[in-house]
Amino acid sequence: MRIALFTETFLPKVDGIVTRLCHTVDHLQRIGHQVLVFSPEGGITEHKGAKVYGVSGFPLPLYPELKIALPRPAIGYALEQFQPDIIHVVNPAVLGLSGIFYSKFLKLPLVASYHTHLPQYLQHYGLGMLEGLLWELLKAGHNQAALNLCTSTAMMAELSAHGIERVDLWQRGVDTELFHPDLASSQMRDRLTQNHPESPLLLYVGRLSAEKEIERIKPILEAIPQARLALVGDGPHRQALEKHFAGTNTYFVGYLRGRELGSAFASADAFIFPSRTETLGLVLLEAMAAGCPVVAARSGGIPDIVTDGVNGYLFDPQADIQDAINATIRLLENKQERDTIRQNARREAEKWGWASATRQLQDYYEKVIFAQQARV
Repeated sequence: MRIALFTETFLPKVDGIVTRLCHTVDHLQRIGHQVLVFSPEGGITEHKGAKVYGVSGFPLPLYPELKIALPRPAIGYALEQFQPDIIHVVNPAVLGLSGIFYSKFLKLPLVASYHTHLPQYLQHYGLGMLEGLLWELLKAGHNQAALNLCTSTAMMAELSAHGIERVDLWQRGVDTELFHPDLASSQMRDRLTQNHPESPLLLYVGRLSAEKEIERIKPILEAIPQARLALVGDGPHRQALEKHFAGTNTYFVGYLRGRELGSAFASADAFIFPSRTETLGLVLLEAMAAGCPVVAARSGGIPDIVTDGVNGYLFDPQADIQDAINATIRLLENKQERDTIRQNARREAEKWGWASATRQLQDYYEKVIFAQQARV
């Protein structure tokens, strides 16, 4: 099978969407398929044997890490040379629109997938009044597809409620070798606690951006005076967060990758995740695979992963942050319960390998291709 994949974000950017796409491309290539990735230009021309066609663009003003790549005729020439069997558009917004156009022009089956809950992001950038318009645009784009994949049951329900049709679930996945409890290390704990390894270590990993609501971790940190907080990642909100957390035991680590990131998860006592805008929260699954107990908002796709009191803790993000404080204190004070949570979290993660998620995607592709051929 030859798959043309259009995405608004790809390497060298690091986030949950890119992680999923990289593993998906890798596994599709491994099982004999050919993938051509269209993405904003980032200096990457190949990934795991798949060609990456970089399209020049410009930084998004509100989020300079993201590039807007505008459709152009050269994309059509590249597609005609590649001769795909199917087009898959990921979060179609700008570049993805050319994938939708060429699926019609070349009469190719189209799959779309929804990974970023953009309508909720608007609230955090003072653009909430555009939410209704954005849903209409999303509906117009996604309803061109024969199949719309979501990464959680909550997002399936939300998209369906807003008139997006032919919705199904693309199962979660995690690298259970890269993220493993055995990667815990005293050196990493020293680093993340800034040489206070005896202190409780709270961890956040992800984009430092407004919609992640990282400010909500501060009252948890202040309620546990001896605790240290490590924020792993970077983004447009870093400067504001540095001011917000000034005077607290907070360390801005920057990006970690590979085994270093796996070691950070495995070396922490609790992973705190206050975001209410997650379509899934892949980073939670990575924490769980590493045996790091999770305290997360009961919102979006997160309850698909975390079962409260069994493999992590959930708090009500609409209520007072005291819920999250209580859950974190309980986790830190009860070693036996913490160990049980760690073991259950690892067991949950072990169910969700990337190979299985990619086989499921392959099955979806085959059904869509077969259905289109049957109509011709």
